[in-house]
Amino acid sequence: MKDDGINLVVIAASLLLALLVCSVVYFVVLYRNKQLKNKKEQEELEANFRQELLKTQLEVQEETLNYISSEIHDNITQILSFVKLTLGSIASGIEEGKKTKIIETRELVAQTITDLRDLSKSLSFEHIASQGLIRTIEKEVERVNKSGLIEISLEQEGNSYSLGEQRELVLFRIFQETLNNTLKHAGAKHLKIMLQYDTDLFILTLKDDGSGFSAETLENKSGSGLRNIENRASLIGGTATIDSSPGKGCNIKVVLNPLKQQLY
Repeated sequence: MKDDGINLVVIAASLLLALLVCSVVYFVVLYRNKQLKNKKEQEELEANFRQELLKTQLEVQEETLNYISSEIHDNITQILSFVKLTLGSIASGIEEGKKTKIIETRELVAQTITDLRDLSKSLSFEHIASQGLIRTIEKEVERVNKSGLIEISLEQEGNSYSLGEQRELVLFRIFQETLNNTLKHAGAKHLKIMLQYDTDLFILTLKDDGSGFSAETLENKSGSGLRNIENRASLIGGTATIDSSPGKGCNIKVVLNPLKQQLY
């Protein structure tokens, strides 16, 4: 009987200990899950905040660009048009030698007006939305190639389709950002643009033959426009891959799933 009592005590103690261990494990797991849940919620809040902040920044940028576009079109080109007309009226009443110079100046003003109008269109959201991505890029390529600053080639694979006004605007701004970086920093002679359309995939590739940059520069993207490219791609549900090394140019690839819900 004494041994039976001891056994019962041992069994009871074992069960109590097991229950205690299970309780501790349960509360540890519960606490850990709660921590993970809180961390995930915090990360989602931070991601949403960054997304909203970036969206606001881009909206402000677009408003600024639209304002500049309007000012160029409505004010500056109008003034230059008046100058052009004035030069034309002056040329009719002076000697031939000076008349030639005035005519040449008038032609230069006319070309400046055309260039400014093209620039104005490239800044306007309404123009980009009405023309579509491919046509807008084509016009910009024509304008830059005419300047002789760099040679740009444009290729398309697959049948084009609309990606949505906002997405196409962001993709065009990525192209402009890349072009600006190429002209300012790369010292490139050629820039190749490839637009690939597939049923559930769109790829924009921008490749130059410039000086390139190191992995350290790539990691420190702030101030170079590269971070803007990644952020813009993320905002429309895409990803941007930037590949470069010294002396081997830069290759930027933006991949987008057209069927994925648009974020911006």
